[in-house]
Amino acid sequence: MSEFNQPLGGNTMPRFAGPATMMRLPTQETAEGLDAAFIGIPMDIGTSNRPGTRLGPRQIRDESRMLRPYNMATRAAPFESLQVADIGDVPINTFHLPKSVDIITAFYDEVLKHDCIPLTLGGEHTLTLPVLRAMAKKHGPVGLIHIDAHADVNEHMFGEPIAHGTPFRRAQEEGLLAHGKVVQIGLRGTGYAAEDFDWCRGQGFRVVPAEECWYRSLAPLMQEVREQMGDVPVYISFDIDGLDPSVAPGTGTVEMGGLTSSQGLELVRGAAGLNIVGCDLVEVSPPYDPSGNTALMGATLLYEMLCVLPGVKHSE
Repeated sequence: MSEFNQPLGGNTMPRFAGPATMMRLPTQETAEGLDAAFIGIPMDIGTSNRPGTRLGPRQIRDESRMLRPYNMATRAAPFESLQVADIGDVPINTFHLPKSVDIITAFYDEVLKHDCIPLTLGGEHTLTLPVLRAMAKKHGPVGLIHIDAHADVNEHMFGEPIAHGTPFRRAQEEGLLAHGKVVQIGLRGTGYAAEDFDWCRGQGFRVVPAEECWYRSLAPLMQEVREQMGDVPVYISFDIDGLDPSVAPGTGTVEMGGLTSSQGLELVRGAAGLNIVGCDLVEVSPPYDPSGNTALMGATLLYEMLCVLPGVKHSE
């Protein structure tokens, strides 16, 4: 019997049954003793268009029942070398965004005390700012791999400094991001002015618009990203709207011309070997995709993130 937690197998319990946790893993109340933890942040109070991401973590967990423990493509076997569990949801204040931001940071401060790598099920993109605040307290400024249709660097939204379109401007202003170690991939769509993306370039971020990704493998790009990041602590933030709405329609701010699902896999798999200290998958809004396919994309990408964490065993 393995010393590590194992997902409940489909030949032990039918996949439509069993615990409603990420990959049907065991649960525990804290991150104590864990190498990595799946954590839900069920919030959409910072959303600017279609709501529903408060339901994202639950549906991602539901669709994750299809995932199996061994990665056939990369030969990663994360449950043979890492202790992983689902530690539930952050108890946000759904009526007060600033309070929720502080609640999230405090929750992740506690997770990081245990040297546990958090894998976050969103929830909308506001949540990345408070998580990065906790990350910087433990690791110092971190490198960032940000996959998204939008740069999320607005100065304000309706006069508010914190919302799902502002987290990376606030993170940059607060010194949470390592200089020269930020890459944004998949940006596209319409805007208000060139400044919408040029502000990022002015900060030294590498911006890779979706148009530069069309019709090509992104493995060479990720080789460059690995060289750029070096050995600094790296955080991955993947907004599901980085993928094209043809494969991920269940989100609040869709933009045509996005990444394919296989390119999404290339981006995450290409982070293998980096000093990854945390990841999130955000903006899944179940009401806009009753099929569950968007949540399955999210669950799969979260599993792939687990597979590239430091210390994951690979079979020969």
